[in-house]
Amino acid sequence: MEARAAAELERRRRERERWQPNPDSEDHPNPQRLALATEADELYYGGAAGGGKTDLLLGCALTQHRQSVIFRRVYPNLRAIIRRSVEIMGGDDSYNKSDRAWNLGDGRFLEFGSVQYEDNKSDWQGRPHDFYGFDEITEFSRTQYQFLIGWNRTTRAGQRCRVICAGNPPLDADGMWIVEEFAPWLDDTFAEPAQPGELRWYYYDGEGILHWQRADTPVVVDGESIRPRSRTFIPASLSDNPHLAADGRYLSVLNSLPEPMRTRLKNGDFSAAQGVDPWQVIPTEWVRAAQKRWELCEQPRGEADSVGVDVARGGRDKTVFVPRWGSYFGEPERYPGINTPTGPVVAGLFQQLYRQPGYINLDVIGVGSSAFDSLWAMYPSTPVQPINVGAGSTYTDRSGRLRMRNLRSEAYWRMRDALDPEQGSRIALPPGNEVVADLCSARYQPLANSIVQVESKEDIKKRLGRSPDVGDAILLANLPLVIDYSDQTLIIDEPVRISPY
Repeated sequence: MEARAAAELERRRRERERWQPNPDSEDHPNPQRLALATEADELYYGGAAGGGKTDLLLGCALTQHRQSVIFRRVYPNLRAIIRRSVEIMGGDDSYNKSDRAWNLGDGRFLEFGSVQYEDNKSDWQGRPHDFYGFDEITEFSRTQYQFLIGWNRTTRAGQRCRVICAGNPPLDADGMWIVEEFAPWLDDTFAEPAQPGELRWYYYDGEGILHWQRADTPVVVDGESIRPRSRTFIPASLSDNPHLAADGRYLSVLNSLPEPMRTRLKNGDFSAAQGVDPWQVIPTEWVRAAQKRWELCEQPRGEADSVGVDVARGGRDKTVFVPRWGSYFGEPERYPGINTPTGPVVAGLFQQLYRQPGYINLDVIGVGSSAFDSLWAMYPSTPVQPINVGAGSTYTDRSGRLRMRNLRSEAYWRMRDALDPEQGSRIALPPGNEVVADLCSARYQPLANSIVQVESKEDIKKRLGRSPDVGDAILLANLPLVIDYSDQTLIIDEPVRISPY
């Protein structure tokens, strides 16, 4: 019996170690091999389609780790990965279909998991793995990713722990969080870009702000010394995968795709415009076009026509100011919520930046009311307009057919109308993927009587893994001086000023 068990263990070992990364070419080393060799705690691999992403996840789990899990967002998408694992293992004798897990012998296992809904992530709480693999990482939310890898640990001496994310460029604004998390490699506006395969170390401060550094140097956060984790990005494309590229059939599939999907999947282009979700309020390509116009403009001189103010106190949210000169929006000024604990502090920071703007739009829901009081007192000759995004709206879109459920819906739809290229938009928006993600993440639903309702800020925060503070400040700056509420019209005849009381 013991001899049979030992023979079975040896057979399993031979089968799983049969997998090898793609070979190097004459021109350059193969990305799969580089991915296995990198010392990064977290790796983003792929970009283009066909680079051998799924095989890398399986091969790494089977040959280098003891307790592994590979995720897809929804379970049906795991089937192809499981089938490929059976091919690598040469059969499914040691695969438990009910547990969706391989028993690899000697205490080793590989399981497959899904987290279709946001709350499903808690199903994996307290279940440590030394390897986490995410296939099509942009389908996951930032909060799911951050939560799940929180148990990337082992008690076995000498066993390495790591995370590999595999995926293509995001197809919509919801997946843009991955560009922010791997900004040194993927964000073309990042101040100190990194080369593929280069290690960078990151940490979050006490307010959840992401910081990058070039060395593995401990940092002090909230009085505690912590070790930053390392990340890198290794691109791979179809040409790096001889098993799939040899006959040219998959290349013809990629070439037949419509733009911008062809550019994203064939070239791994993270700057290509995302596709338009039919319920996405503001199309991504409209925002990208406005950012290109911004690069060709100079900031106008003089005081801003308006400034949008989105207030935060504590937590991971930010207080953000965005000035606007006509169709030109200035760069956002951001302050961690912990640095804006009171209304007077917010007003004091504002006063350092802006002397006498045309008017100020400030979100007064929740923590914004105190900041409104302070700005009201400090700017006696400037209209300070309190914006309650939950209030009713009488705004209709350009067609005159769609009416808005509330002022939040109006703010988004005004920006949509202003960005519409068919209307000859001249809007110029500041650069950065944060602006794109914030403005393009909102979805809407049509209600009865041609009424449009944009989803809540809380729903957007669940998908982005953070608050869309910059986008909200841009929307506030774009609102006109007089807001016509459905239940009452606030009329301004300067220098008469608005009060919410």
